[in-house]
Amino acid sequence: MKLVEDARHFWKWFSVQAMALAVAVQGAWAAFSDDLKQNVPHGLVTALTLALLFAGIAGRLVRQDRKDG
Repeated sequence: MKLVEDARHFWKWFSVQAMALAVAVQGAWAAFSDDLKQNVPHGLVTALTLALLFAGIAGRLVRQDRKDG
């Protein structure tokens, strides 16, 4: 297995950021109290997480050119 050329800068990639946000959404949801969870529409967290994961997949398919500077 070989890393991509600019793997040191992985945190700048949209795909990584989208997937990290998906993890953050799920982590926040797990930390919410049951009272708060009852006030959030059913399926909203799942839909948001799936949208972020699909955005991450799309981000891997789109060329993310390096910007100088």
